[in-house]
Parts: sequence; structure tokens; C-alpha cells
Amino acid sequence: MSVPQFTAEERGEQILTVFGTAFGELLAADPAAFRVKFRKMAGSAFAFYRGTACLFYADLEADRHGGPFLDERTGRVWIHGDLHAENFGTYMDANGRLVFNVNDFDEAYVGPFTWDVKRLSASLALIGYAKALGDDQITELVRIFAAAYRERIHALATGAKNDEVPPFTLDTAGGPLLDALRVARSLTRFGLLESMTEIRDFERRFAPGGGAIELDAATRYKVLAAFDGYLETLPDSSLARPDSYRVKDVVGRRGIGIGSAGLPSYNILLEGNSDALENDVVIYLKQAQTPAVSRHITDPAVRGYFHHEGHRTVISQRALQAHADPWLGWTELDGAGQLVAEVSPYAVDLDWSDIDELEEIAATVADLGRATATMHAAADDESGHSLVPFSTERAIDAAIAADEDGFGAMLVDFAHDYGARARADHQIFVDLFRNGRIPGL
Repeated sequence: MSVPQFTAEERGEQILTVFGTAFGELLAADPAAFRVKFRKMAGSAFAFYRGTACLFYADLEADRHGGPFLDERTGRVWIHGDLHAENFGTYMDANGRLVFNVNDFDEAYVGPFTWDVKRLSASLALIGYAKALGDDQITELVRIFAAAYRERIHALATGAKNDEVPPFTLDTAGGPLLDALRVARSLTRFGLLESMTEIRDFERRFAPGGGAIELDAATRYKVLAAFDGYLETLPDSSLARPDSYRVKDVVGRRGIGIGSAGLPSYNILLEGNSDALENDVVIYLKQAQTPAVSRHITDPAVRGYFHHEGHRTVISQRALQAHADPWLGWTELDGAGQLVAEVSPYAVDLDWSDIDELEEIAATVADLGRATATMHAAADDESGHSLVPFSTERAIDAAIAADEDGFGAMLVDFAHDYGARARADHQIFVDLFRNGRIPGL
């Protein structure tokens, strides 16, 4: 990618235009949440990059019409949509196994596989720069990612069995991935419940404060009606014990994170798998967002496949993540699609703050490459959805095989170019924000 040259003023106007399209409606509804979001984004170039997938895809618009390694198949696969180096972590899968893998599928969609690997590569350049690595060292890290991705895709495409490419678990992971899994294993459902709830009159309820918002009767009724709709979207295997879904309490919450500013959400406390109070389950119901990548995919078959954004998020996650959260489902509330999933006590994000030695960084990056390839390979003709009716791993493997060296070179060039672009954009954004130039704030 050759990054176009703009003056700071020109680029600032572009940023404001993209923000207006992506955030305008939500920002107008809840400017306070966006002030929090933008202050977090102002903290570093990486935080800015995390919060601006909309700008990233606006800049990649030309790729929609083709590009290296893209054809009618590799340009139309399930993609994560916001794949950066901090969107990895632990979860407990439907089989009760702790797994380290890609997480946060709010932006998932169907599009070119190269958009995922480019976005991750640029994030590696930003992390490397923040850790004062030289350009040659950043180049090597991106090449390691590309090689690990390519190796795993090839293994899966040529029929490697599951035991030859196992997931990252307590038995197979190492380094920071194993550290995250061990931390996740030390966490408990009881600990999560203690932090969010209390026992009143011999029953568990949400505790006041801590961001919980008490609901009026009308809103509570609407949320419970949406919950009933959610139950219809769960697989039969999740409904083995109907009492598990008895609602004990409901509270409102408002998203103020980098990715969820302004989106209304609710927490629902459920009975869980027994009458014991320590086995209660907290799920969240939140309004799903329009994915940034969808504004740049015009294929009507893709656009028409999803009932709403909640349906899109869940179908995408189930396609991309083997043995997904058994509580994962969708519903509607006030005409808007909602995502529903467990507030998991076992979710631990990859923490880059203490990964500083080059050798450890390189090993971690290689693992992220393998995890990314496994994710792309999961979502194809075997995932149960008709939107991608072919073997993703074989299509990607064939595309990369046509130019092995060019794949790594493309990602290296993009990482350096877009990393520099994001660092410059971050400073432009900070100046726009601090000088009151973002409309609505």
C-alpha cells in the first residue's frame, strides 16, 4: 500500500467525515460516552487504531475491487473485521475447555481475507514502535506472522488432522498464551458473581452501583420479551435444563468502552445449571453495531443474508470460532438487533505490557499467525452456512502459493506504511479533539 500524502488539515477533514458516517448517530444520542471513548483513543496511537476500524476500511477502499491474493473466493470469506494484536484472549468453549484464540467478533463480516492480515500486521508495527523496536525488527515480526499464518493455512488445506494442529489450550500453549490461560483457570464464576451481585432475601440479585442502572417497569418488560426471543435462537444442546434460563434480575448498563460507546446494554441474571447460588449465570444483551467493513462490501448476497446486526454478529462468530459460547444468541429490542452472550468469568485478554523481549514477542506473534489462520479455516463450507460455500483454507492456500515471497513482502510494506499513517493520524485526532473540532462534543 502506498499511503497518499495529505496535509494535516486535509487528513483532519477526512477523519471528521469518516467519523460522522460511522459514529454520528450514536454520538448525537450519547456524547458523554463518546467523550470517554475518544479520551481513551487519545491515549496512544494503538488505542486510536483500535477505535478507528472505520477509518482503516475507508483507506482500504481500493482493495474492494481486487488486489494481490484476491479472487472471487478469497475476496469473499468470513473475516474478523477488527483483527489487531489485542483482540486475542481466552474463553471457555462449549466443551468446557479453556482455549486461547481470537476474540471480540462485533465487526465480523464477509470480505477479503487480506483485510484481516493487513489490519493485524499494521497493529504489530504500532506495538513494535511503542516498544522502541527498530524498523528491521518490526519487519522481522511481520514476516514471522506471515510465515506462521501461511504454514498453518497450508497444513489445514492439505488435510492435516486436528491433533496435528491443536487449538491453544493449557496442554498445548506456551509463553504469554499459557500465562493468560492459567490466569483464566484461576478465575471463578463465584468471583464474578461476588463482584456484580449480592444475596437479598435468600436470592441473588444485582448489586446497586458499579455501573448498574435500575430499570423502570416498561423497560424491564421489553428486555424480558427480548430475552424470550433470544431463547429461540439457541441450539437445542444449550437448552438441556430449562430452569437454567429462569431470570432472577435485570439491570441496564451503558457501554463506554472504545468499541461500545453509546450502545445501550443490559445484564440478566439467570439460575444457571443448579439451584445453588454460586452457579448463577450473568448474560449481557447489547445493541449490535454496524460493522465498519460492511460499508465497503456491496455484494447483495452478503447484505441480504443477515436479519439484523445481532444476527450477523452471532452467525459470524459461530462460523469463525469453533465450539462457541453455548449462551451465544441474538434477539431484537425496539427494532434493533441485539447480541446476547455470557459475561464470562474466564475471559482474559492477551496482555502486551510485559511482553518486551524480542524473542518472546516473536514467539507470540507466530502464535497469533497460527490462530488467525485457524479462524479463517473454520468458516467455510463445513461451518453450516451457505454464504461461503467452499473450503476457505484451500482457496487462501492456493492464492498465497502463487507468490509465496510476495505475501510476506506485501504485509511488511503495508505494516510500515499504515503504522506511520496511524501514528500521524493519532496526533491529528488529538488536535481535533482538544481544539473542539469534533461535531457534537
